[in-house]
Amino acid sequence: MICITYSFTVVPFIMSNVNEFTHKLNIRYPVIQAPMLGVTTPDMVAAISNAGGLGSLPVGGLSPAFSRELIRKTRELTKKPFAVNLFVYDLPDADQRMIDEMGLFLERLTRQYNIKYNRPVAPAPFNHYTDLLDVLVTEKVGIVSFTFGVPNKEFVDRLKQEKTLLIGTATCSLEAAILEQNGIDVIVAQGVEAGGHRGTFLHAANLPLIGSMSLIPMVVDTVKLPVIAAGGISDGRGIKAAFALGASAVQLGSAFLTSNESLAGDAHKKAILSSRDIDTVVTNTFTGRWARGIRNEFVSALETSGMPMPPYPFQMNLTNPLRLEAQKNEDTSFFPIWAGQSASRSKQLPAARIFKKLVDEAGLEPR
Repeated sequence: MICITYSFTVVPFIMSNVNEFTHKLNIRYPVIQAPMLGVTTPDMVAAISNAGGLGSLPVGGLSPAFSRELIRKTRELTKKPFAVNLFVYDLPDADQRMIDEMGLFLERLTRQYNIKYNRPVAPAPFNHYTDLLDVLVTEKVGIVSFTFGVPNKEFVDRLKQEKTLLIGTATCSLEAAILEQNGIDVIVAQGVEAGGHRGTFLHAANLPLIGSMSLIPMVVDTVKLPVIAAGGISDGRGIKAAFALGASAVQLGSAFLTSNESLAGDAHKKAILSSRDIDTVVTNTFTGRWARGIRNEFVSALETSGMPMPPYPFQMNLTNPLRLEAQKNEDTSFFPIWAGQSASRSKQLPAARIFKKLVDEAGLEPR
């Protein structure tokens, strides 16, 4: 019998790009914790940054006052760099008839399942990303990441004056090129495997569903900027593969969903840990924006109904009372369980231990 062994070595010139990027961000390891609104806490962000990676604090859609509070709380827990993540989009036109029809449908659906649901009588306050500019500047946030779009020129120019590093999200090579043309410094290449909302901003009618193995090298070849690989990475093998494809860093979210610092409840974490690789679906039923999560009764009911989905954030506003009630009751059938295709591989451990395991598996040396 002939035994064949395989070894995986990332070639030196690739790792030189990685080392250059970690120096640019002033971090020890090229591993970034993805911003996950609703589950990410200042404690999680600080744990990753203190361990030598880059923690990411999501404040998309939050008020300036609350965003400032979260930034300051994170600063109390770490003196290391961390990113602040924004949702970049403009409020679309409201189709009141569509919104009313969806509200009536949700009332019927929740009665059917005997779930308390108080339909919102007015739209939720809309916090535009530009409302946070003063917070970012006065709090001296050094790294700002974006998803859902491209910031306007005035916003970019103001942050550039402050020497802020700007990170944008792309789900196809054309989006990456547009981000580069608009002054963004670093591109997150978000493969379709990634959990949570898609960062797509060009193709609402034809959602890019490109896997990381294809997307990463396409984006690397399209732009002259550092590229962060995101989507489906769950261990050291995935990290090494991303570097071999040309990425300068990796971003993981699902790996930290079940960490001790996550805001996800026990039922939420159990659903993730017991999930299979075939259990996630890309759906717009909860928020009106496409996102990957575990299929549940709500997703199936909305998809079966054939109802037209009000766009984000109108659908999110309609479902918020239902989601909050379901989360309070630990009813995973009626709140979004955002998770990537590799989410079942996550562990219930402190975030710093998860981070160290990833770094050790990938054989990463500190900068």
